Amino acid sequence: MSNKETKLSIIPFFVLIGIAILALVFDASPNTASVLKNSEKYVASDIGWMLVASAMVLIMTPGLALFYGGMVNAKNLISTMLQSFVCMGIISVLWIVVGYSLAFGESIKIGEYGIIGNPFTHFMFRGVLDGEPWKLAPTIPLVLFAFFQLKFAVITPALITGSFSMRIRFTSYILFACLFSMLIYAPLAHMTWHPEGLLLKLGVLDFAGGTVVHISAGCAALAGAIYLGKRREKSEMVPANIPYVLIGTGLLWFGWFGFNAGSYLSTGLVTVSAFAATNTAAAAAGMAWILYDAVKGKKPSAMGFCIGVVVGLVAITPAAGFVTISAAIFIGVAASLVSNIVVHLMGRINIDDTLDVFPCHGLGGITGMIFTGIFANGAVNSVVTDGLGEGLFYGKTELFLMHLVALVLVILFSFGGSYGLLMLTNLIAPLRVSSKEEKEGLDASQHGENIFEATVNADDRILDLRV
Repeated sequence: MSNKETKLSIIPFFVLIGIAILALVFDASPNTASVLKNSEKYVASDIGWMLVASAMVLIMTPGLALFYGGMVNAKNLISTMLQSFVCMGIISVLWIVVGYSLAFGESIKIGEYGIIGNPFTHFMFRGVLDGEPWKLAPTIPLVLFAFFQLKFAVITPALITGSFSMRIRFTSYILFACLFSMLIYAPLAHMTWHPEGLLLKLGVLDFAGGTVVHISAGCAALAGAIYLGKRREKSEMVPANIPYVLIGTGLLWFGWFGFNAGSYLSTGLVTVSAFAATNTAAAAAGMAWILYDAVKGKKPSAMGFCIGVVVGLVAITPAAGFVTISAAIFIGVAASLVSNIVVHLMGRINIDDTLDVFPCHGLGGITGMIFTGIFANGAVNSVVTDGLGEGLFYGKTELFLMHLVALVLVILFSFGGSYGLLMLTNLIAPLRVSSKEEKEGLDASQHGENIFEATVNADDRILDLRV
């Protein structure tokens, strides 16, 4: 590490020390009377399910690390995986300090519409242990709701990393992840899921984060790929470990049941319906990807099936609790075909989205949001008919048109805001590694670690492998 980088690392170190001291100053001790009063409202089965769902969502981040890590070349495997894992540390601390307040605190409004939460509502998690249950989750403790939502905040910046993989400085990425979480993710979560939020009050439906997580991450990924530019090395990337991709996909598929079914925030028929729709869309999308590849003359590949599964999971996320299980088949197949086509087209243009984050997560979220406006069904979830209207497929236009308007707003906010944050980050700490560091690989240049003792030639192919 250079002297300049060492000096820069001093700042986040002392920031963490400052947070540790603040944690003692702003002691969030619960009020016993409030705890006892609120306990009368809780439902044990809902608490049990949401604890399990929260753990399932957290395991998606290690799953993503394996999914991305297996796709890159061997000399960048550790760095790529760490970029996902480190979010479990960064965002967890940031969420306690101010992130939860920004996402779900008292609304700061423009007119009658909430844009972002007041950062002091639950600063350092004050009032969370003994707080009144969340309005939309009245049967579980507020702290459990807060930690379930934390897992969504953790994986969102991790999703972005695939677009600028193998060419970003680790310390700069950490800064960008913090800024993105506070200034892009938190406002979108507030606008979409807070009762006073702009998008929720306009009638936009996002069951589990198609807008908040996947469109925001996909658009940020596109901004990152454009801003950082293409990789310097022209050789074709050889995936380091395709079995890692398979294992990662399995963990993502498993965790996504908590991601989607857990977003009902209690047990019930909608929970089960969202669970079933999630599995159905994933299966249909995975098959659609490899069958479409076969039509194009390609062999059915493990990578192709895994990517298709993830696209299906992304696309069903905003719709999971609002659509029928049969509609989930159509959503999975359609989203998979759209993403497959765009992945091919992205390869022809001068944008190096390394692991196709925008075509898969961004477009998957976009198609999912559109399909929610088309297939939302009041017989599945009564909230659809509670003044919000059903989908276009059932003869109603209001919800569909509102989703199109909201889609434009979210894309502009996510892409434009993320591009601005990348520029700001680059002014503070350069984002791009040097040519030498990129050629050496980020495992060695950024972390001083290697998965193999190996001699690697210019084509990144291992010549002398000694594990």
